[in-house]
Amino acid sequence: MDPGLLLSSKIVLLKDLLDKLDNSHNQAFFASASILAEALRQGNTIFWCGNGGSAAESSHLAAELIGRFRTNRRPLPSISLNSDTSVLTCIANDFGYEEVFSRQLEGLAKENDVLIVLTTSGRSENVLQALRRAKELGVITIGLLGKGGGPALDLVDQAIVIESNETARIQELHLLLGHTLCEYVEIELGFDA
Repeated sequence: MDPGLLLSSKIVLLKDLLDKLDNSHNQAFFASASILAEALRQGNTIFWCGNGGSAAESSHLAAELIGRFRTNRRPLPSISLNSDTSVLTCIANDFGYEEVFSRQLEGLAKENDVLIVLTTSGRSENVLQALRRAKELGVITIGLLGKGGGPALDLVDQAIVIESNETARIQELHLLLGHTLCEYVEIELGFDA
């Protein structure tokens, strides 16, 4: 296959997904953004988690808040539950991989903190366990999902589901959503440039 044609086909697909996202998820995005801004305004922590590429995006987006996104400002409390390999391997070894996120939440989270899960399928047991634990702890949950949302759709307080079955495209839009959430938070909290 011609590499240029392959790229063109992916761009066309992404444009279509962006149009669908823009047309059908504004309300869910606004609700999610408002939850984040209010939680941070109240001094709560934003937790992030996912598997594989979504783990990388979770770490990336947590860094945008604790470090900086567009402006130099005070750090905002934001933790990726994917980042500490000693914690991950300890929990996986002693309790099972399905507990790697939920056990961290149990030790770190408090009521009205926020957990954002990134999952392209909505079926990963460790993510589902984290969502269940979050409910028990009074943690607000937001799902950046794909492929119909899977079982995670019924467990989150707020969801944005990318209407695709292609993992790479879902992850690309999750990153766009995550960056836009971070930008909104900076603007809403008065840190805009």
